[in-house]
Amino acid sequence: MFKTIADPADCEVCSVIRFLNAYNVKQAEIHRRLVEIYGENVMTDGMVRKWVRQFNDGRTNVHDGARSGRPFVVDDGLVAKVNEKIRKNKRFTIRMLCDEFPQISKTVA
Repeated sequence: MFKTIADPADCEVCSVIRFLNAYNVKQAEIHRRLVEIYGENVMTDGMVRKWVRQFNDGRTNVHDGARSGRPFVVDDGLVAKVNEKIRKNKRFTIRMLCDEFPQISKTVA
């Protein structure tokens, strides 16, 4: 029986995938071995296949790249302005907040 490793770093798991892929181990076998050592929640079979495909396409970096997403619009200045509006008018509603500060969505408010 193998010793299991709890909470591995993502780059560690990707390094194992890259290593086993270099030995031409099949994707399903790579996933089986990962689950055996790191546990059920290590990585899905689909993600293993994605990483193998990327390594086969020439990727060498085992670290995730920066992800694009919704830009962060809330900063300290905006928080101060919102606090000031609320202090001036205790009946300040979320609708009024969104009208006053259009860069803030209702879900963020």
